[in-house]
Amino acid sequence: MLLSMTGHGDASGQNERLSVTAEVRSVNNRHLKITLRCPDPFLALEANVDRLVREMVSRGTFTIHLRIRHLEDQSVYRINAAVARQYWTQLTAISSDLGISPPIDLSQLLALPGIVGDEETRGVREEDWPLIEEVLRAAMKNLQDFRREEGGVMAAELRSLCLMIEENAEQIALQAPSIIADYRDRLKNRVNELLTAHSLSVSDNDVIREVSLFADRCDITEELMRLRSHLLQYRALLEGEGSNGRKLEFLGQELFREINTTGSKANNTEIAHRVVEMKAAIEKMREIILNVE
Repeated sequence: MLLSMTGHGDASGQNERLSVTAEVRSVNNRHLKITLRCPDPFLALEANVDRLVREMVSRGTFTIHLRIRHLEDQSVYRINAAVARQYWTQLTAISSDLGISPPIDLSQLLALPGIVGDEETRGVREEDWPLIEEVLRAAMKNLQDFRREEGGVMAAELRSLCLMIEENAEQIALQAPSIIADYRDRLKNRVNELLTAHSLSVSDNDVIREVSLFADRCDITEELMRLRSHLLQYRALLEGEGSNGRKLEFLGQELFREINTTGSKANNTEIAHRVVEMKAAIEKMREIILNVE
C-alpha cells in the first residue's frame, strides 16, 4: 500500500494538569526532516518527539505543532523577589547619587527583565510526556490514515499508466516483425530500380546479408522482454505491504531506459509514436512517485 508524503492529522487530549493539541503536517522530501514547534519549556521533549515520528514514517518533511495549556487554578507566573530586590537596591543607589527620591510605584519594576517568570521554564515535569505522547500518536495515526487514502488514489493512477505502457508494448511487439519485411521489400525495390537503370546485377546473398544486418540492428525483443519484467515488478511493489517509493523511482528509470532504447532501435514511425506515449506515461509516473513515501 502506497503512502502519500502529503497529509495532515491532529488530535487533542487533557488530564488534570495539561490540555494538549497536536497538529502534524507533511510534505514530500527525499529524506526525513522533522520540525517541532511548541512552547519553549517543552522543547526539551524534542528528542522524544523525534523518536516517536521516526517509528511511524521513513521520509518526508513533518511540521509538528504542539499547543499546551496549563489547567491549574493558580497562575504559573511568579515575581522573582530576589531579582526585584537587586533592581531596587541599584535604583536606590542611583537615586542617592543623583540626589533624587527613589521611585514610589514598584509596579514599574514588573517590566524589567527577569522580574516576572513562568515557573514552568524550570523544566518539563516527567509526568507531562505520557499525555503528550498519547496525543501525538493519535495525530500521527490520523495523518497516516490521510496519507494511506491519498496513496490508494495514486496507486490506482500508477496501475492505469502501467497498463497503458503494457498495451503499447504489446502493439509494438506485434508490429516489430513487419519492420524487417518492409525494409526487405524497400531494399529489393530500390535494388531492382538501380539494376534496371544501370544494367547491373546483385546476388540474392548480398540482399539477404544486408537485411540480416538491419534485422540485428533493429531487434527489440530483449528490450520488450525486460520491459515486461519491469512492469511485473512495478505492479508487485504497488501491491506490496510497505510504501516503496524509492524502489518505484529506480524501477521507473529502468522502464524509461528500455522504452528509449526501443524507440532508437525500431526505426519505425508508428512505433516511434507509441514510444512517445509511453515516455509521457513514465513522466507522469515520476511526478506521482515524487510524492510517495
